[in-house]
Amino acid sequence: MREGARLSVKAAAAALEWSTPKIWRIETGQVSMRTLDVRNMCEIYGASSEMTEVLMGLAKETKAKGWWHAYGASIPEGFDLYVGLEEATSHMDAYHDEIVLGLFQTEGYARAIIRAHLKNISEDELDTRVRLRMARQAILTRVTAPITFRAVLSETILLRCIGGPAVMAHQLAHLVYMAELGNISLRVVPLAAGVHDGVMTGPFNILRFPVTGDGRETEPPTIYIDGHTGGLYLDKPSEVEQYDAAFQNIWETALSVFQPGWCGPALGWGWGPDRGEAPGR
Repeated sequence: MREGARLSVKAAAAALEWSTPKIWRIETGQVSMRTLDVRNMCEIYGASSEMTEVLMGLAKETKAKGWWHAYGASIPEGFDLYVGLEEATSHMDAYHDEIVLGLFQTEGYARAIIRAHLKNISEDELDTRVRLRMARQAILTRVTAPITFRAVLSETILLRCIGGPAVMAHQLAHLVYMAELGNISLRVVPLAAGVHDGVMTGPFNILRFPVTGDGRETEPPTIYIDGHTGGLYLDKPSEVEQYDAAFQNIWETALSVFQPGWCGPALGWGWGPDRGEAPGR
């Protein structure tokens, strides 16, 4: 319908006041649609009243294809879009400065973070949210096309004890394990490095998607910035270019390889070379 209306994804998104990733996820069947969304799309695309009525009826009955929808209301409002994008990603670059990014968290660390953010959460809901976070991590180790990941963490993350000494020791050991996976490159920016672009940008993820046989991108790269009350998506070429440059600066500022020596605090928290292999193997 969009192509029949001679609208690009970008033009349709602008007309509907949506992000281009939302259009893409709808068109690939990765997210459910509200009847109001269907009606608005039909209006923009010039669909007949009969077709609009049919499609609105289908929207009421259709179930979304994404596995994450089984978690229902446990997914924060609007975050289902990000999980869908994450699932379709082929390459990701990420910088995080305060806590370990969700895809690298252990269960204990994730539990402590979620509990701190949602202080009145029930144990059942906490368990569900932790399971969701662990399920998202499958994109890193799946047999078919695991994503290629470059991540930079601030040294601050390694020094902040979250969840208690045992939980933090396990988390740091898990980072060592993750850094040894062939599709993951992990670096650390030492505090002694001083000012770098990450100090200005704060944490962000850059998501890239598979390319076609002739080298064309299936979807434009998207910047995701997680906030206290929701996420921000940026996909304008100028925005992506700026964040690409920022990440490159952070990457070059960081130590070239993440090594067990960077987990020095863990030695005093219950994990070290004399304790055997890092948890998570």
